[in-house]
Amino acid sequence: MTTHAHTGDLARRPWPAVPRRPMVLVPVGSFEQHGPHLPLDTDTRIADAVARGAARRLRGRRPEDTVLVTPPITFTASGEHQDFPGTISIGHEALRLMLVELVRSLSLWSGRVVFVNGHGGNVSCLMRAVAELTDEGRDVVWVPCEPVGGDAHAGHTETSLLLHLAPDQVDMTAAVRGNTTPIRELMPALRAEGVGGVSPTGVLGDPTGATAEAGARLLDELVADVARRVDATRADRKRASQ
Repeated sequence: MTTHAHTGDLARRPWPAVPRRPMVLVPVGSFEQHGPHLPLDTDTRIADAVARGAARRLRGRRPEDTVLVTPPITFTASGEHQDFPGTISIGHEALRLMLVELVRSLSLWSGRVVFVNGHGGNVSCLMRAVAELTDEGRDVVWVPCEPVGGDAHAGHTETSLLLHLAPDQVDMTAAVRGNTTPIRELMPALRAEGVGGVSPTGVLGDPTGATAEAGARLLDELVADVARRVDATRADRKRASQ
């Protein structure tokens, strides 16, 4: 007999098994180049893993609450990577509209909606969409999943996470040191030229020393941080309603 009571995977539930007003976490990733050694869906895999881990942690803290996770949003805003074959981007306006319409639909049966974002290029869209939805009275927030002090793109951080999450999808024989200039210093050139203009390999960082053990630690930190942020937004909402 199949039971759905202890799984947070929304996609696997029939509609009668969806409880009233659950919190819903929506992973938001990307489909873009991640150097010569990582898969195109790297950000999506990470956002999905973090959302699922955070949902488990939140349910563990409050077993009476239902926290569900949707399938991830994969095609997002990745125009800065468009010089590299394989990248698929729908642009900022299309992404903003998709986020807005998704929450309008979810809000018909869900409680709070939380976007768990794994790609920096999505931030402006998330901010605009959440502001618009909040003005409509929707209960929605977004949280980042990014480790403190991590490198920018396809470097030690993301490579370690993928070595932990999907080691069969990582080709360390192709891993090369990329442009290690701090991202703040690179931003003017990135805006003007895209990633291809500052790194022929698409790597911003150094993946060569990455390990699965470091990835496991990073994932645990990300899960804990996202769960903490979600709890904080829930507390803020409760105070605002009192």
